[in-house]
Amino acid sequence: MARSLGLLLLLVLALGAHAKIHHSVVDKDDRPLIPLTEAFGFAEGGKLDITIRDIGLYRLHGSQEDVSNWENFGFFLSPVEADAALEQDLTDSSKCILNDVNNLFTFKDSSVQNVILGKLESFTFHFVVQNGGLFYLYFANCEVDTPISFSSVIEMYNVDTYGRKDYLSVGDTSLDAVYWAMFALFTLCTVAWVVYCYRNKSLVHKIHYLMFGLGVFKALTLLSQALMVFYIERTGSADGWNIAYYVFTFFRGVLFFTVIVLIGTGWSYMKPFLGEKEARIIMIVIPLQVFANIAIVITDEESPSVKDWFTWRDVFHLVDIICCCAILFPIVWSIKHLREASQTDGKAARNLEKLTLFRQFYVMVVVYIYVTRIVVYLLRSTMQYEYSWVAAMVEELVTLAFYVWTAVKFRPNNENPYLKLQQEIEL
Repeated sequence: MARSLGLLLLLVLALGAHAKIHHSVVDKDDRPLIPLTEAFGFAEGGKLDITIRDIGLYRLHGSQEDVSNWENFGFFLSPVEADAALEQDLTDSSKCILNDVNNLFTFKDSSVQNVILGKLESFTFHFVVQNGGLFYLYFANCEVDTPISFSSVIEMYNVDTYGRKDYLSVGDTSLDAVYWAMFALFTLCTVAWVVYCYRNKSLVHKIHYLMFGLGVFKALTLLSQALMVFYIERTGSADGWNIAYYVFTFFRGVLFFTVIVLIGTGWSYMKPFLGEKEARIIMIVIPLQVFANIAIVITDEESPSVKDWFTWRDVFHLVDIICCCAILFPIVWSIKHLREASQTDGKAARNLEKLTLFRQFYVMVVVYIYVTRIVVYLLRSTMQYEYSWVAAMVEELVTLAFYVWTAVKFRPNNENPYLKLQQEIEL
């Protein structure tokens, strides 16, 4: 695990700092449409600054023909709702997409020409989004067999009433309040868990220590997110808190899936050892979590202009779904075992009580996965961009509710049906 964490840290340092000031490098890319940023919500009067340098064009198939149609290369903002129309326009190779949009500037601009010819080191374009809205920034290349290279620095921001830059998308401005509030709630719940376990220390098992660790790393993850949002809003950069976020997220992810699997198997409660099948599940989930965190780092630290950016985003979602499905198997196995035991031994009532608890746990895990992976995604996709923070709040509240429910149901307590088997053995 230490080696995996070191790999993540090296990856973060290699890619750079998490920021809303995008540093995009396009290297010999022949795609007709290159996304440069994720969707950004501009308020009325929001601003966009694009600085471009190191422009290079390349002809494929040995063509020596000079580029003359410089208007076929350019930048433009596209409303999110126009994405489907853009994809349809790309299917018609006979026309240039820049003729159908309000482009910001093209390479025909005299200042850009001076950069291409080496007379200027860079060119900065300033644009004001008068009416606001949710936009993607694209670069279009309508020249066939003409890969292009350039470096760009893109600043997308709004301006507050005091004239200060706010680098957060309109819908993200309330995220700091959400994360600070949830950090306080998770910290309070974790402290309450410590106090409760201390008062019932004779009944505490190893799983309870892992549950405590999960609460700690979840709270630290929220703290790092709150500080990331705080610094990004003011400076456009996470100021190093992105590294803390990736470290805490890694441990929180590993602990979360491990705790769910161990609770589902009854480890340290019903049996002091881990079965071969359950151990195999954990050995599968932990490497997948490492892979998922690598995908998180790449999608956060790189801009969508990187060719594999969307692939890594999809990899993260796929791996996350696989992990969520994998942790259900141990719970199902335990339910099956308890159902069979309730029909064969003389402790049917006791086993049925534990069976009911496992069924409730299974339902809660499924509900948690459904809400945080599907409902939250639908909220982000359908809500007005000004209220995108609501999806994050719902996700954190559901997570808190799930953690609290699990802690209550599996707390160290004499009346807990999960503990009665061990008490009987001791008697």
